[in-house]
Amino acid sequence: MSKIKIGITVGDINGIGLEVILKTLSDERILNYCVPVIYGSSKVVSYHKNIIDEHNSFQFNNIKSASKIREHKINIINCWEDNVNISLGTLNEAGGKYAYIALEQSMIDLNNGSIDAIVTAPINKKAMQLANFPFPGHTEYLTDRLEGKESLMLMVNDTLRVGLVCNHVALKDIPKEITKNRIITKLKIFEEALKMDFNVAKPKIAVLALNPHAGDEGVIGSEEEDIIKPAILEMKKKGMLVLGPYAADGFFGSSQYRAFDGILAMYHDQGLIPFKALSFGSGVNFTAGLKGIRTSPDHGTAYDIAGKGVADPSSFRQALFLAKDIAQNRNSFLEIKKNAMTRKERPSEDVLATENELDNIAEE
Repeated sequence: MSKIKIGITVGDINGIGLEVILKTLSDERILNYCVPVIYGSSKVVSYHKNIIDEHNSFQFNNIKSASKIREHKINIINCWEDNVNISLGTLNEAGGKYAYIALEQSMIDLNNGSIDAIVTAPINKKAMQLANFPFPGHTEYLTDRLEGKESLMLMVNDTLRVGLVCNHVALKDIPKEITKNRIITKLKIFEEALKMDFNVAKPKIAVLALNPHAGDEGVIGSEEEDIIKPAILEMKKKGMLVLGPYAADGFFGSSQYRAFDGILAMYHDQGLIPFKALSFGSGVNFTAGLKGIRTSPDHGTAYDIAGKGVADPSSFRQALFLAKDIAQNRNSFLEIKKNAMTRKERPSEDVLATENELDNIAEE
């Protein structure tokens, strides 16, 4: 079996993205598990490599297309030829422009099967806007480019998986974004991802409330009674193992989260604050529900430490290995599903024996 090919987008060239990429790939054992393919520019990679002394020995396979990927090398697909002015620690249009170019090329190769998954280094949303990036963030961009109707932003570590009903939405707009249909859609994506991508046979999912104290039966808010509970009940009737709504503070404070395979939060900070408090530095962002696989570290561009050589690569390393694991899990899941369908379509031996007996009787 050939190794999983993982595309790695450089993200904002003024941030810590390439530092954590290079620190991760400096361990040659990585090549035993996957084929890294960096989307960016060999010139930009060399610039970052040269300010981190330990990476001067790196050898890259510089190529212009995925058709030239070599399995036992760290590959760099050169997405541009420009001489780029790198301004470490600075938010500017260039940081967004080249992150966007790298993303676009990786999407082409992911869609046509040249690579099996991608890991995206951090971008800065303001820098992306300056470069005319027409999406709030990676998740919305990937959903569009991978032709998904809906996706699920899922934060993952070894023991915790937190999905979001609302991603990058202003706090004042969240209540109108919480609908029964949207919660149901996210729960369906969540369950399928847990089965297909994380190898959980019968997922148990907790749903968090929107309001404090889960609304106190309508005293603090009505969304739990009017929207969230009906969505949970409908999914239960369809056989899903889903429970809630739980008040978020008590749910995490009492460690109740440990009893579930997945947790669906209503909005960004409700899910990500406890997640990062419990797993900062080892968490991974995974975009579930799409035909393509994408993971990302759970931190940002960290302009304040860019170029200082102190960035922790742990989260990026976890993102790389999770992308590999999901690709393998998904391949196995789809193969089993395909074989099951084939067996269902093919008559059983008993049926064939009966048909042969009838043929013999007819001949006599």
